[in-house]
Amino acid sequence: MGCTQSRIALPAYGWAAAVDDDKAGLILRNKEPETPADSASLSSSRQLSSFNTLPRTSSSTAALRSHPYPQSRPPPPYSSLSHGFHTMRTDADKKPSPTPVDPTSFGNTDQAYTSHLALDLTVDFDRSVLAGSATHRVRVANADASEVVFDTKYLVIQGVEVAPAPATDPAAMTATDFRTVDYHLAAPHPKFGRALHVPLGHDTRVVDSEYLVRIRYETTRESSALQFLTPEQTAGKQHPYLFTQCQAIHARTMVPCQDSPGVKLTYEASIHAPQPLTALMSALSTGHTAAAEGKTTTFTFRQDTAMPSYLIALVVGNLQGKEIGPRSTVWTEPEVVDAAAWEFVDTEKFIEIAERLLTPYQWGRYDLLVVPPSFPFGGMENPCLTFVTPTLLAGDRSLVDVVAHEISHSWTGNLVTTKDWTSFWLNEGWTVFVERKILGRMHGEPVRQFAAILGWKELETAVRFYGADHPFTALNVDLTDQDPDDAFSTVPYEKGFNLLFYLEKHLGGPEIFEPYMKAYIRHFAGQSISEAQWKDFLVYYFKEYHPAGEKEAERLLGEVDWDAWLNKPGMPPVTPQFDQTLMKDCQHLAERWQTAAGQKDQDDAYTGFKPSDLADFSTDQTAVFMELLLEADPLPTAAVEALGKTYGFPTVRNAEVRFRWQMVALRARYTPIFDAVVTFVLEQGRMKYIRPLYRSLYAAGDEGAKLARKTFSENRGIYHPIAAAQLAKDLELA
Repeated sequence: MGCTQSRIALPAYGWAAAVDDDKAGLILRNKEPETPADSASLSSSRQLSSFNTLPRTSSSTAALRSHPYPQSRPPPPYSSLSHGFHTMRTDADKKPSPTPVDPTSFGNTDQAYTSHLALDLTVDFDRSVLAGSATHRVRVANADASEVVFDTKYLVIQGVEVAPAPATDPAAMTATDFRTVDYHLAAPHPKFGRALHVPLGHDTRVVDSEYLVRIRYETTRESSALQFLTPEQTAGKQHPYLFTQCQAIHARTMVPCQDSPGVKLTYEASIHAPQPLTALMSALSTGHTAAAEGKTTTFTFRQDTAMPSYLIALVVGNLQGKEIGPRSTVWTEPEVVDAAAWEFVDTEKFIEIAERLLTPYQWGRYDLLVVPPSFPFGGMENPCLTFVTPTLLAGDRSLVDVVAHEISHSWTGNLVTTKDWTSFWLNEGWTVFVERKILGRMHGEPVRQFAAILGWKELETAVRFYGADHPFTALNVDLTDQDPDDAFSTVPYEKGFNLLFYLEKHLGGPEIFEPYMKAYIRHFAGQSISEAQWKDFLVYYFKEYHPAGEKEAERLLGEVDWDAWLNKPGMPPVTPQFDQTLMKDCQHLAERWQTAAGQKDQDDAYTGFKPSDLADFSTDQTAVFMELLLEADPLPTAAVEALGKTYGFPTVRNAEVRFRWQMVALRARYTPIFDAVVTFVLEQGRMKYIRPLYRSLYAAGDEGAKLARKTFSENRGIYHPIAAAQLAKDLELA
């Protein structure tokens, strides 16, 4: 989701992934390393057979050919299921448990898994539901499989049918011999929903044989993946609007599915929407047809690149598109389409840089959707259609580098995906690393280094917030019985980035590490992988291709403290040395304000500050300047007033600056800022902003606490369900 990029997403801000600054940080499982971390294991001569397609050359920069990879199937063997299925038995006396395959999913993907999904859904704005069917092409992974298990939550299951998949047509999603089966819904788990058990029949099952499973269902008003907006909540004020957000485990509230990043599927969809609205999905459009009665339009889509369920996305609204590049259109409500097109005009440049760094873009289209203000994240990397918050429309293109993060996800996260949420850094740490590579090539290496400094500060703030010994500050954190939404922080983003930044420098620099990046994407494209697979390939690659030879690579890899990096809480074991060129002016100005704030005579303490102090600052430098003020003692009232008056912060449009100005004022308990804070948290629903602002208002004395609770309680309905649930916890209302 969203990106930490050069936007500071503090852990107290809540979601940093979906942009990744908002989504910043699904927490990872705390576990023993899956491969030995000692130097002896690194010097092993064992060659992994899956890597043998890599050509051996004497140069680390030699071109690597594209490698074949299996269609997405969780690599067996996995442990057997920990819970049984009895069709006519009630499990109300048992607490259901996710499978060993994924601690947040009931899917028995080691037995049977979805390879393709066909959706046929009608959008009902009157009832705020989706109604229709989901047909899964299920592939048998184990000859002993007797059933397939799906994740569901807040769904009404109306019936299930099963048929052998037609052998004569591998693409067929219909059959003449569907039969109704007695499915079973297990008792609900408080966080993960209900397992839907579907028997596959009693005939002999063969590995790789396929079945069609058609599930008729409806969503409900509690389905957290969906937000239905009234016309009054849109820019045009005339038509309703629907958008979805499935990461991390909300897809199960939109469609019965094996809701794990370890399962990749292709999909097709028919969406029936009321006229004159337009539907778009995280897939390529294959057409639309207006119904004869003139009331609905059917939009059809197809996604032929395998992807996990959390990337299924749908938007229905009064949408208009404007082309901004050879493979990109920006979509939004007509009232803001011109502003959005101007803001994101450099999108193609980002894509081209990413292709040079990695591999050709795989997804066909890269469109952008500017979602209404209630969207809870900065951005969400839905394939073919990235969702972005309207808070990026600063009017000066100062915030559009966030798009670099979402574009990077097209390779790291979407094409090569973490096997489960316990290794979330494989998505986000990698994506931040690639994103900053793009920024360096676009704006210069000092900008990349400055973004890394900001990220390090975010990580320090996260560790301070949780405590250095808190398991949430490790890259691998236990997710047993944990909703990933409750465990978000910037740690997977920034600690993951710093691991890769350290490895790049330690192993010889960009000229050695960047060819590995290409090889990594080529080798694992289309797959969901574990941390062990990532590490094994890294070790293999550098032992094979390091220009200094295998023994030197073994020595360098043996010096890496893998356990400290991956499993221990707190800051990384190595502190990087970043270029401070763009940081020095921020520090100097912050120190001047802190010195003035400490003077006994406040009457003339601030006369030396001028608007020109910020004349040469970028938006990021202004943000860092205020972050430095937030790290110091709270400013006195006179300093807050002088800060706002000198630099015009109370009237600034840029959301990043506006947010930090309000945070500085709230930390000082500057009550005149309260009304402006309420205005800002009601204008938009991006959790990066609203969660820390609500929390800071709540902490700003009795008056602030009462206002925070009153504002949220009276306006809860304007926020996305994901955001509303987290805000209720923040304000101790849950």
